[in-house]
Amino acid sequence: MELNYFKDKLFDLLNESDELGIAELNVEDRKNLLTVGTKDGNVFELVCREVTEKEGGWKNAN
Repeated sequence: MELNYFKDKLFDLLNESDELGIAELNVEDRKNLLTVGTKDGNVFELVCREVTEKEGGWKNAN
């Protein structure tokens, strides 16, 4: 799965969810950043980047 496809699907899931109480979604595509504002005033940032497995953990793919 490509990173852009994953980001698009993640946005769709969040945008269509009624249970999470999301008031606002902002996307900064070049930064791979999704900012989520909730109805109760909290704000969360989600950073999407592809990683690969390495011995003992993960590393950025790029």
